[in-house]
Amino acid sequence: LLLAKKNIILQGAPGVGKTYSAKRLAYSIIGEEDRTKVEFIQFHQNYSYEDFVMGYKPKEDGGFELRRGVFYNFCRKAQSDPDKKYFFIIDEINRGNMSKIFGELLMLIENDYRGEKHKIRLAYNDEYFSVPENLYIIGMMNTADRSLAMIDYALRRRFSFFDMEPGFDSEGFINYQNSFANDTFNTLIERIKELNREIAADKSLGKGFCIGHSYFCNADDCIEEWMKDVVDFDILPMLSEYWFDDSSKLQRWENILHGVFQ
Repeated sequence: LLLAKKNIILQGAPGVGKTYSAKRLAYSIIGEEDRTKVEFIQFHQNYSYEDFVMGYKPKEDGGFELRRGVFYNFCRKAQSDPDKKYFFIIDEINRGNMSKIFGELLMLIENDYRGEKHKIRLAYNDEYFSVPENLYIIGMMNTADRSLAMIDYALRRRFSFFDMEPGFDSEGFINYQNSFANDTFNTLIERIKELNREIAADKSLGKGFCIGHSYFCNADDCIEEWMKDVVDFDILPMLSEYWFDDSSKLQRWENILHGVFQ
């Protein structure tokens, strides 16, 4: 999908491994973990065209100078090495005002408008610029973030969207789970899967709010204290946001999850 479209967004609930998958996807296509061919940034509400493409920035000795942004520099880097693939990864892509950040490059990131023959003049210095054909954009979007507006349609049609779901039933997680041979951990994971089924069926939530598997990964030792911490300081605070208006449902799940350790 990425090779065909050139721009994709990995979207899913918290903890489904979007960031991990984005990097692994890039490195798998490159064929090795070559960090010189991958750029990773994170959008936020104050991120601007000036940070991304170019803009005037204050100098230490006074006055202003025109500085190139991270996307501009990475595009130039990819252009200088046309036989290799380069990957630009944007975390929290829906947190920024993307039409404002991309500016006139909104057209150039489209698959059909890549390369020198579609170059356009930039706003700040009348320089002609194009997005190279060997550059691929991977965005990540958290579907459980209620505070963010949906991506506008102009940008939406330039990306393909790939849904990522919790991987509790994947071969990798099952092998990881089996390596612990821990009955308490097995019971906890079963309860989390039941919780996810209820969240997915909830009309005000849906599958985009499910609990991701990464909350339960990367443990050196599967001790009860670690499992309790994940429940008390990761899972329950999230549920309290999901069901802030339904204290009985929240209390029921708090009892169910705490009951794993009794």
